[in-house]
Amino acid sequence: MLTIRGVQRAFEGQPVLRGIDLEIARGEILCLLGPSGCGKTTLLRIVAGLEQADSGDVLLEGQSILSRPVHQRGFGLMFQDFALFPHLDVAANVAFGLRMQGVSIADQQTRVREALSLVNLEGFEKRDVAQLSGGERQRVALARSLAPNPRLLMLDEPLGSLDTALREQLIVELQTIIKRLGLTAIYVTHDQHEAFAVADRIAVMNAGRIEQIDAPNRIYRAPRTAFVARFLGLNNIVPVLEWRDGYARTFVGIFALPAAVPFLLLHPTGFNLDPKGTLVGLVQERTYLGDAFQLSFDHTNGQRFTFKLPVTTPDIPAVGETITVSVAPDWVVPLSE
Repeated sequence: MLTIRGVQRAFEGQPVLRGIDLEIARGEILCLLGPSGCGKTTLLRIVAGLEQADSGDVLLEGQSILSRPVHQRGFGLMFQDFALFPHLDVAANVAFGLRMQGVSIADQQTRVREALSLVNLEGFEKRDVAQLSGGERQRVALARSLAPNPRLLMLDEPLGSLDTALREQLIVELQTIIKRLGLTAIYVTHDQHEAFAVADRIAVMNAGRIEQIDAPNRIYRAPRTAFVARFLGLNNIVPVLEWRDGYARTFVGIFALPAAVPFLLLHPTGFNLDPKGTLVGLVQERTYLGDAFQLSFDHTNGQRFTFKLPVTTPDIPAVGETITVSVAPDWVVPLSE
């Protein structure tokens, strides 16, 4: 449905987007995930028409839209700060885009009711937006984005201003609503948990480039670069000291590896307490997570490794205890720079 080709953008001579190529299928939720300053919001604004690309193109169903004004693109926008009009009630806020389209009053009322029903705010039409909770205001902002039946829904850190419990509740509702309506969506976030919960695919961005794009489970299972692994909190990364004849030598052991790479990720999912293992270290932290304990231990060379054990594991090691650990071969992941 949407194609982004070679999009570049710089501000005051500093590159912000360095040749972005991306395709988004109809009905897909694509997350742009990355740290602040990586270019994800700038890319969203270029697609929306709020920012101009220095070069490259954006095509909707094969047709370039770079010269098309914002209001003619038929896209819905939802931002972190809600951007509601404080002098208008809920219904007037939701109807704003419809009025701009010249929709009749009767149709406006019908679509406002439908949109508010979608976000579980039936009967809120005459409420003052200033008297709503943060979650209710965010639902109004979503209803306003949905009311004009957008061809593409774009969400920029939509839950960033909410507390953790409310954010976890709304992310499930957001994903459900988007899928129920069959919308195509671009979702910008710096929060990996949000991205994993809502996305069909995730594009991890770094310094104006896409480092990896894939389904959430595949990105978590097999990050391709050291940056992606670290951004996902997978920090058990060791340098490859030597690669020869299909084997990589590291300071924690030798691992079968079909090609030379600079780093290996010892994925925490593959860790097991094992008296015959090759990783030996002293437990520094033990954190109870409800269904698991997270252990961090310092290897004899000084590097810290972290992994989890189910709460049903007998004799969970204590802080200060020496442990021996092995890593399942399938969970040794090659990483590029």
